[in-house]
Amino acid sequence: MAISLFNDKSPDTYDAIVVGSGITGGWAAKELCEAGLKVLVLERGRHVEHGDYPTANTDPWDYEDKGQGESALREQLSLEEEKDYLKQKRTGYVTNRAHRHFFVKDTEHPYIEEPETRFDWIRGYHTGGRSLMWGRQSYRWSDIDFSANAKEGIAIDWPIRYADLKPYYDKVETYIGVSGMKEGWEALPDGNFEPPMDFTAPEAYLRASMKENFDDRILTIGRTAHLTGQEGRPEQNRQSCKFRNRCMRGCPYGAYFSSNASTLPAAERTSNLTLRPFSIVSEVNRDDKTGLATGVNVIDQETKETYTFNAKIIFLNASAIGSTSILMQSGDWANESGQLGNNIMDHHFRVGASASVEGFEDLYYKGRRANGFYIPRFRNLGGKTNKDYLRGYGYQGGASRENWMRGIKELTYGAAFKDQLFKPGSWRIGMNGFGEILPYEDNNMRLDYDNLDEWGLPQVRFNTTIKDNELKMRKDMAVAAAEIFEAAGFKSVETYDGGYGIGLGIHEMGTARMGNDPKTSVLDKHNRVHACKNVYVTDGACMTSAACVNPSLTYMALTVRAAEHAVGELKKMNL
Repeated sequence: MAISLFNDKSPDTYDAIVVGSGITGGWAAKELCEAGLKVLVLERGRHVEHGDYPTANTDPWDYEDKGQGESALREQLSLEEEKDYLKQKRTGYVTNRAHRHFFVKDTEHPYIEEPETRFDWIRGYHTGGRSLMWGRQSYRWSDIDFSANAKEGIAIDWPIRYADLKPYYDKVETYIGVSGMKEGWEALPDGNFEPPMDFTAPEAYLRASMKENFDDRILTIGRTAHLTGQEGRPEQNRQSCKFRNRCMRGCPYGAYFSSNASTLPAAERTSNLTLRPFSIVSEVNRDDKTGLATGVNVIDQETKETYTFNAKIIFLNASAIGSTSILMQSGDWANESGQLGNNIMDHHFRVGASASVEGFEDLYYKGRRANGFYIPRFRNLGGKTNKDYLRGYGYQGGASRENWMRGIKELTYGAAFKDQLFKPGSWRIGMNGFGEILPYEDNNMRLDYDNLDEWGLPQVRFNTTIKDNELKMRKDMAVAAAEIFEAAGFKSVETYDGGYGIGLGIHEMGTARMGNDPKTSVLDKHNRVHACKNVYVTDGACMTSAACVNPSLTYMALTVRAAEHAVGELKKMNL
């Protein structure tokens, strides 16, 4: 279904404006359109229609250096490309030509890091945003997460609890399709799941080993936004997962959730949606007499012409950094707390353990599972696992057999060697910790008006460093991973810490946090800017703490809740 794009006959006034078309922007558009509102979605990048994924079906032999298998998709960046992707390359994603086109060039969209600090701002400017490239791991927060700040005296308290968000978690999970299995684990609430993906044999063995050796931790299959039921979602024109594991290229089947495959088409079906690509929102306009926003100013990315669009409701869903930049550019009214731009959080990772697994030589697996196992948080929940740092972490990992590429480093040849490579290699297993970062006021972003971008807007200047609490946690993340593997009897257990910079987890959060007090928070319990009751922010900017699980499911639930509130306020004529 083609999305209705803005044209010369399109109006400049709407019931609602949504800034950004990614995971939360798509949901805001869907909910507001289905409530009968005329909605304009402003996307700063190019338009990508669902199915417009040029590498979704390409194989390694389709490239010039054919015959090199999946390694043909990876290449060293040229010196010129190094300059273009100086910061985006920190993920390793842009070295893969199959999905490099979904990541921005840093030369075209620059930002600044303070000396001796680092922030990895990883972006995709196009319809659907990072919903086309996300990892799809989808976990609910628990009351432990929502109440931790208050119990520990960290930052400020969340203005909501799990009970406030539970019905919206239910709605979002049911609609997008999240595969997983129920575990009854307090720190990881169960949800409404599609059939779980399968464990490999060593993973199933590790799950049983952990039940036998530990009473404080479990292993489950990853909860991921993939349709695994045979019926798919015919009402959304989405099919079930084909287990190709080419997700970051864009899924032509719509098997994994993205704005392009799911929420934007739903909004389009109402005939209430207009999408305007190449639209860089520079500021929100506010009437000082009423205290309400009247609309937004836009710079056309291609022509650099400026426009004003008006609406009764504004949803900022441009990402934690993007939405906060817009508020900062809009004047002082959004920052009466002095907290706008502070408290940047992420999830620190790239630390854990790996091991070899003996046995199971007669067992293999089918397909390319786009998922792994998950070990939910078990530290600092009370009892014997309390440590000398606050909060905790979970593990994501997997076990697989080495394939024919193990022969690349072998100094051998001949028929016997070729026969060997047709047989599966030995089993390996590994897991990677994802830890919570506390909200530190001095981890912040500011606007640098001395360094403007191509459109005359100030570049973002970041000042972020990982702190002692997280460094202590990282040591434990490696030790505990090895402990679990050793208890299972795995061999050659090795720990690792690959290093980390804030932002590398691509879960940036906290720059316009929610709270009850306008003096200490930017948004209220409904995700509205305290000083402007018709401006809602429901992306990562709104987060008051980070938990240790992937945050996108929580963003979506908050967006649905906020949209419901906005529609209710509009009906009451409060906006």
